[in-house]
Amino acid sequence: MKQAILIIALAIVASVAYGVIHDQITARICVEYFTIGHIPILGGTKDPTLLGFAWGFLATWWVGAMLGIPLAFVCQTGSLVKKSARDLVVPLLVLMIASGCLATVAGIVGYNLASGGHVWLRGTMADKVPQEKQVAFLTDLWIHSASYAGAF
Repeated sequence: MKQAILIIALAIVASVAYGVIHDQITARICVEYFTIGHIPILGGTKDPTLLGFAWGFLATWWVGAMLGIPLAFVCQTGSLVKKSARDLVVPLLVLMIASGCLATVAGIVGYNLASGGHVWLRGTMADKVPQEKQVAFLTDLWIHSASYAGAF
């Protein structure tokens, strides 16, 4: 039971660390992605550092739990050799690095598509996001979408 809890905690910590680093970067690419594209938090602050920490935690702790719970079950159940939290540090690090690489590529693709006018914001979001920030907003959107897809 102790190892199962440690595995779940490790997955949550890894996910949150990834999310905070990820959102520190994307909040600097386009703070409007967080201030316009998300519900206001922290009194509606526009500080990219605070938003990166807050959203980095809020948007990823549950992803870590969704990863950690089945991972703990698989690693600690059955008659095969059981895996400890320590055994999963490197595989989780590889997953986070792979997700970061996928997000980077997606950000580059999204930026190029948005800059070339091949993708654009529509509807309410197009009205809310200033025209000069829409390429950066779409870049962040591609980065975030790829990170979730990569993690799953």
